[in-house]
Amino acid sequence: MNEREQVIKALQPALTDLSMNEIADKIERPKDSNNGDYAFPTFFLAKTLHKAPQIIAQELLAKIDQTGFEKVVVAGPYINFFLDKQVVGENILKTILADPENYGSQDLGHLANVAIDLSSPNIAKPMGMGHLRSTVIGNAIANILAKVGYNPIRINHLGDWGTQFGKLMAAYEMWGNEEEVQQDPINTLQKYYVKINTEADTHPEYNDLGREWFKNLENGDPEAYRLWKWFRAESLKRFMKIYRLLDIDFDSYNGEAFYNDKMAEIDQLLQDKHLLQESKGAQIVDLEKYNLNPALIKKSDGSSLYITRDLSAALFRKRMYGFAQALYVVGAEQRNHFDQLKAVFSEMGFTWSKQIHYIPFGLMSLNGKKMSTRKGNIVQLEDVLNDSIKLARQQIAEKNPELQNADEVARQVGVGAVIFHDLKNERTNSIDFKLADVVKFEGETGPYVQYAHARAESILRKAGTPDFAQAESLALSGDEAWGILTRLGQYGEVIERAANEYDPSLVGKYALALAKDFNQYYAHTRILVDDDEKMARLALVKAVSEVLKSSLALLGVKAPDEM
Repeated sequence: MNEREQVIKALQPALTDLSMNEIADKIERPKDSNNGDYAFPTFFLAKTLHKAPQIIAQELLAKIDQTGFEKVVVAGPYINFFLDKQVVGENILKTILADPENYGSQDLGHLANVAIDLSSPNIAKPMGMGHLRSTVIGNAIANILAKVGYNPIRINHLGDWGTQFGKLMAAYEMWGNEEEVQQDPINTLQKYYVKINTEADTHPEYNDLGREWFKNLENGDPEAYRLWKWFRAESLKRFMKIYRLLDIDFDSYNGEAFYNDKMAEIDQLLQDKHLLQESKGAQIVDLEKYNLNPALIKKSDGSSLYITRDLSAALFRKRMYGFAQALYVVGAEQRNHFDQLKAVFSEMGFTWSKQIHYIPFGLMSLNGKKMSTRKGNIVQLEDVLNDSIKLARQQIAEKNPELQNADEVARQVGVGAVIFHDLKNERTNSIDFKLADVVKFEGETGPYVQYAHARAESILRKAGTPDFAQAESLALSGDEAWGILTRLGQYGEVIERAANEYDPSLVGKYALALAKDFNQYYAHTRILVDDDEKMARLALVKAVSEVLKSSLALLGVKAPDEM
């Protein structure tokens, strides 16, 4: 039983008309520790009990089970709970040390499948910084959901179909050179793509040529298919190199092309439900009752669209995985598309459309500038990761020139810095990326948290790997120690909230706060001095090390033992 559950249990005898969940929803954490560790407001009871909240609080106090608390007091309309610091603190440490790997784990999901659509770069284009957000946010959400008992299924829905590939094929046929492509496939293809988009401003017929090539691809033209297959294979080689750097694996690489032969069923289902309407030669589904624009299912030339393929993909995934949730980690500008997707499924009578959740995120700029693949204004993610690793290596050489595995640590720190910078921010916020700020060992950065973990491990090495099971007591005194213990005790709550809100930044902010608490404690406390609390202090250091490592792992960041 954690501390929050202890408060709920204490309140139950006094609030017999409320369920445990209803009590839990009302419990707060006071901003000022002088007002206790937890507080229960009584305002909401005034209407039904016809009494002032202050009186209700006093009457409830007499019915509360105060066992295990330092004190329980009334402050106006609030009932404030003060935990027994030594008992609770020792219990937190023992719980973490008994099974550090599973500390904070919960069984909210009961192993239900969650399909997560993330990353999903377009083939034949470099993977730019713009792809970072979907990739690392989606991966972190998957990790967090696994921690609370779900079975995440990571799906890389590659952008390997659509008119833009027709444009690329048209560009290759006009200006392409196979030898040039083989020397540097992705950058060369990107150059062709930018050129046709630029010249289409003065040669609009190039757009028609692109649509014609894509129509050929959909119809199985051998040359169009050969080019598509070649472009896709070269792209995957490059993408895999980046995913290995990020240490991210996927359960499926089925892209848009995979659903090309599955769209006919969607078309048939829509016809059977009498949902398709003709508009200017195209096929649409009217979504006026949802206050949405019509969903364009098929163009006037008969070619498919993004939403047609997404409808096919969602239906396939429901049948394949029987998901309890289907998450789409996609930029905020795609909201209308996914609102339409859910609405079309709702019109088709699929009640599981309510299990589809759109997880938007804000834009990323680089040094204050926007990025655009279409115009060639792109910063490649692989280059940024490599630059970050180099910068981390330079700082490690200055701070710890004798470090044995410096190159591997630099990789963990450099890559981790890029990931953490994204995930410490609320995902709906737009963020600006400045490499020099991201890889600092001080401030609100990934390396700052990693360094706190490495410092904790250094202390434990100096202590000679203590055997905590032999300790008579792990009780600690002092406000700074209690602050850390309180923070450690909140880990499960943070994870649960992050899972419910699909918000990894809650874990990132928690890791920063815990690292800051620990560094302050380290600065003010002689941890290795021989006295009655030495073993308890070392247990606290070990607990901090484990929870920092765990919280970083949820974000997809490594925690080196030395830096």
